[in-house]
Amino acid sequence: MSYQRSENRTPGRKRPFQSIIVSSPDKTLLVVVAFLVIIGFLAIFSATAPKCLDEGGNPAQFLIKQVLAFIVGFIGLKFFSNYDYKKLSQWNTVFMIIIILALILVDFTPLGVTVNGAKRWINIAGFQLQPSEFAKPAVVMLLASAFKNDANLFDQSKWVFAFLPILAMIAFIFAQPNLSMVILLLSTSVVMFLCAGGSMKLFLSAVTAGVTAIVIAATTIIKPYQLQRLRIWRHPETDPQGAGYNIIQSLIAFASGGFSGVGYGGSIQKLYYLPECHTDFIFAVIAEEMGFIGCLLVIGLFFTFVQRGFLIAGRCPDMYGKLLAVGLTFSIGFQAFLNMSVASSFLPTTGVPLPFISYGGSSLIVSLWMVGILLNISKKRIKKIRNAESEI
Repeated sequence: MSYQRSENRTPGRKRPFQSIIVSSPDKTLLVVVAFLVIIGFLAIFSATAPKCLDEGGNPAQFLIKQVLAFIVGFIGLKFFSNYDYKKLSQWNTVFMIIIILALILVDFTPLGVTVNGAKRWINIAGFQLQPSEFAKPAVVMLLASAFKNDANLFDQSKWVFAFLPILAMIAFIFAQPNLSMVILLLSTSVVMFLCAGGSMKLFLSAVTAGVTAIVIAATTIIKPYQLQRLRIWRHPETDPQGAGYNIIQSLIAFASGGFSGVGYGGSIQKLYYLPECHTDFIFAVIAEEMGFIGCLLVIGLFFTFVQRGFLIAGRCPDMYGKLLAVGLTFSIGFQAFLNMSVASSFLPTTGVPLPFISYGGSSLIVSLWMVGILLNISKKRIKKIRNAESEI
């Protein structure tokens, strides 16, 4: 353990010692993630078993695939929890190139797989991956490296080299189309910029430009079905068998669950009424089977996850680690907020999975890898030792 005196010296006053200590990973964060993954396993089996049985398949086939993805994700979690996070910046270029190439393969080659009108997956040797999920940690790593010394890179010529790859990834993801992931990446970028001490004036200018771009996109670029989602959002009853169907069935699931739920496996909405009940709307199945109590449990776990992540960021001794922790925590927390808000009709429908819980190998693997980095950052923290104060 090494001790380091505080830099702030005030004559005649006591000053605390500061210590950079190496401890075990944040156990609370690990327990929270374990509970979320277990809830996910239970929810996925409940949501998919009836359909699999009806089709004559193995009722646990979706669960088995999710468990296999968990094994890959857990191996990555163990690796990153022991790999010094300061060395991650060495891999920025390689990681960035791989993701951009994968996005190009998705968008412009036959390897891209189209599901429900969106071309977001790539099929390699029988395995499907969603490259946009891997863009989440890539963007965080690039921004943490760019902002660790100076958040106002926009005032310098080198900002092009820092942000051009991010803009390229966002453009390819938007073309899939995957507007929800674009919103997530942009929101994460803004939060990291502000946490790094970026210019508020520049931020407000960017917001103004962003609103203008959204208005232009709404009339020229955004797909018709995306505009229809906005129109139906507040009044789904105007098209109950079309664009408003998903949200109506989701709200019925919430209403049916009540306070304590109908019991595990007892959901009616998952039986051909609620589309994508194991992915985008899995929170609605949890609401129906576990009720308000189950929803409160899931929300509480994600709240604790965000709280621990920001606490890890606050205790980290270097700016790179702080920004990494903020970006990773916000990315997972905001994605969870988006999914649960869509399921409860608080926000318009978007195709974003619930981290750790929704079915999807890419989402689970990436989320666990991001947790591994957070656990590694949590090992090094600043501790003020007030008992060791001395007079100046």
